[in-house]
Amino acid sequence: MQTPLVVPDASVLLKWVLPSEDEPDADRALILRTAILDEAVHAILPALWLYEVGNTVARRFPTHASGWLTALIKFGIEEVLPSSPWLAKTLELTSRYEVSFYDAAYHALALIHNGLFVTADTRYVNRVTESGSVIALGDWQPPRTPSSRRRS
Repeated sequence: MQTPLVVPDASVLLKWVLPSEDEPDADRALILRTAILDEAVHAILPALWLYEVGNTVARRFPTHASGWLTALIKFGIEEVLPSSPWLAKTLELTSRYEVSFYDAAYHALALIHNGLFVTADTRYVNRVTESGSVIALGDWQPPRTPSSRRRS
């Protein structure tokens, strides 16, 4: 069985480091993080993720920015460099659904790599659902492993 591919966006990555009492679906984000670390799912990110996450953390939590960003970098999630197919899909999503280039960048990566874009931005999900390969963090379920199937 092939390992499912996910593309978590900045809204999900931020939930890995921000105080959880302030973050809806933080528990779900941590389950996704564990699934990635346990290699139950494979994650990839567009190279822009650090700049988007860094912008939020540096502005809102300057005293924690260095430690939190270092921790996120240490997860070692594979960064996929920009490509012509990725750019074309990102621009198509941006234009067709009138969404930000940032959001479309993650989604396009999932689409061209046959993965699933996971975001806490439900407005984005509602806008682009028909394009496929997107799910709200609150609706994401970890893959069933052989050991969890036996317990069911």
